[in-house]
Amino acid sequence: MSLIKSISGIRGTIGGPAGEGLTPIDVVKFTSAFATFLQKQNGGKRLRLAVGRDARLSGAMVDRLVVGTLQGMGIDVLETGLSTTPTTEMTVIDAHCDGGIIITASHNPKHWNALKLLNAKGEFINDAEGKEVLRLAESGEVNYAEVDNLGQVTVEEDWIDRHIERVLGLELVDVEAIKKAGFKVAVDAVNSTGGLAIPRLLRRLGVKEVVELNCEPTGHFAHNPEPIPQNLTQISDCVRENHCDLGIVVDPDVDRLALVCETGEMFGEEYTLVSVADYILQHTPGNTVSNLSSSRALRDVTRRYAGCEYNAAAVGEVNVTTLMRETGAVIGGEGNGGVIYPALHYGRDALVGVAIFLTLLAKKSMKVSELRKTYPEYIISKNRKDLTPEMDVDALLAKVAKLYNGMAGVEKVTTIDGVKIDFADGWVHLRKSNTEPIIRIYSEAATEGRANELAQQVMAQI
Repeated sequence: MSLIKSISGIRGTIGGPAGEGLTPIDVVKFTSAFATFLQKQNGGKRLRLAVGRDARLSGAMVDRLVVGTLQGMGIDVLETGLSTTPTTEMTVIDAHCDGGIIITASHNPKHWNALKLLNAKGEFINDAEGKEVLRLAESGEVNYAEVDNLGQVTVEEDWIDRHIERVLGLELVDVEAIKKAGFKVAVDAVNSTGGLAIPRLLRRLGVKEVVELNCEPTGHFAHNPEPIPQNLTQISDCVRENHCDLGIVVDPDVDRLALVCETGEMFGEEYTLVSVADYILQHTPGNTVSNLSSSRALRDVTRRYAGCEYNAAAVGEVNVTTLMRETGAVIGGEGNGGVIYPALHYGRDALVGVAIFLTLLAKKSMKVSELRKTYPEYIISKNRKDLTPEMDVDALLAKVAKLYNGMAGVEKVTTIDGVKIDFADGWVHLRKSNTEPIIRIYSEAATEGRANELAQQVMAQI
């Protein structure tokens, strides 16, 4: 059993002893701590929080625990039921809530669940705030409301439709162009709430035909829910067999978007953001941001447009959105298929990604595989270096940074999140694990061989 406490939320497996998994006691404990944190932050005023969940099997149970705990804390609840992460974020914004909780373990298997914690902007809380929530959870500094001050619950289950309306209303989403293109699109929603949101969005966008695969939100995931190539053979076959123009895959909470070419080949999760950014920059030139482990292709595409600059943030959505604000970025996100479009909101959002990509595809009048060839070709390799528990990983990474800083052939060394070494033809990013004695090593170059060569070079130095 696992329970992982991080700055943005609490993630764990369902069942087992308290404190070793995400048990009912743990749900109440951390929900109470988050509620206390918000009450302290807001001077004791009566608060209202939005709560939404994905379709995983434990979702209804955890939802009842979260909502009941918030009521017990004297906090009013806007209950949205089955929802998506970006929809819940939009709910916090549009309903003027004081924060929110999304009940989802994202791409993790069905025996996992999590509490993702949102501030009043509908964004994940930052590092300092997350640490304070964890401190409050351990300290037990919680005061529950008396009976006359219990929170009230309002149920509104139409927020996915409201979210879709907001996407359709974006200036750069061209519904008429999509209708005219007459697309046939297959969707794999891995039996979660993407099955409620994505087919509905596609039909509102004017897609001619939608082929639904695993769109019933049963929580019995038809395959490993992480949208990476080895888990997507079913939709790949579906796209080919049904002669679709495009395949769309989302994870259980619908903040990651993967695309499948008409050939059944993967478009590449890294290139979801790259293609969307290409379209946005054509119409609203500006800066872009992704995290340090995302593809260099976004940097290259950004530089195609005069006056546009690319910047890299530490890994983590909150770090990306913070840098986006600081640099005035018009588009950003993460290379795992996470698109953040500030014109709508500061959160990874597969719905807005779908709408913008289809607009781009319609206006380009190309096949998806042809569009993919217009972008720089990079391959990311992932490795790990096992260490012994007594090793000082931070000191080791510091030595690696010092070694490569100023070395011939090295363009830049970045230490805001582990160590990233930029070479002329690729990069290597080293990050320590917070849960085990290993260093994760990501590398990228134009070929898999070169990416592995760069990784092995750095691993040898370690």
